[in-house]
Amino acid sequence: MAEHTGSEAATVNQVKVKGIEQNTCSTCGRSVPAYDVISYGSPETGYRELCTKCFNTEVAESAGLAGFQHVDFAPVEIVDCDSQPHVFHFRTRLFGPGIAVDAFEVWDGSPAGYQFQVIGEPEDDPFGLLGRLMERIRRALSIKHLKMGSLGLQIANQVVRGRIDWDDAEDGRVPLLNIDGRDVTWDELGRMLMTFEGWHFQLEIRDKSEES
Repeated sequence: MAEHTGSEAATVNQVKVKGIEQNTCSTCGRSVPAYDVISYGSPETGYRELCTKCFNTEVAESAGLAGFQHVDFAPVEIVDCDSQPHVFHFRTRLFGPGIAVDAFEVWDGSPAGYQFQVIGEPEDDPFGLLGRLMERIRRALSIKHLKMGSLGLQIANQVVRGRIDWDDAEDGRVPLLNIDGRDVTWDELGRMLMTFEGWHFQLEIRDKSEES
């Protein structure tokens, strides 16, 4: 498994994205992507559909975070080591004592494909968190864990990293995996593993905010 550096490293371009379903924030009235809306409230008081900016503002006020400022990051296009472009969207959310910044691709209006997250303190510089996130994305896109061989999709080396998702086709009986930004079924991974019949393996599971 080779890492690509220099001219082969992932490159970044800011992009404008159209055609994503929009919802209206009940507080500020802005039209925002559906994935950027949070249902906020309680059964007693009812729920409101808030954009993440309004949601973060209310959470900051209730937590006494007077200095917190929400920042919206524009989508960017990053090219992987196979020269394939990936458009990443960003979402920032306050939660309890921390702040999470997510980067993800969007398929059919929902987060999918490559997805990454960093967690920091509410007082952290949001652009510093974005910088950490971008470096993580670049490193991930500089490596391919799968390759196409004579027997179809195969493991490129002896390490596979990815994300565990829900597989509607299997009703959650087995997971759907996302490796190299593409969906891989449990059966497909099993077929690829048979290339290593008789070998040992180690399965390590980490939180999405941790780098694998």
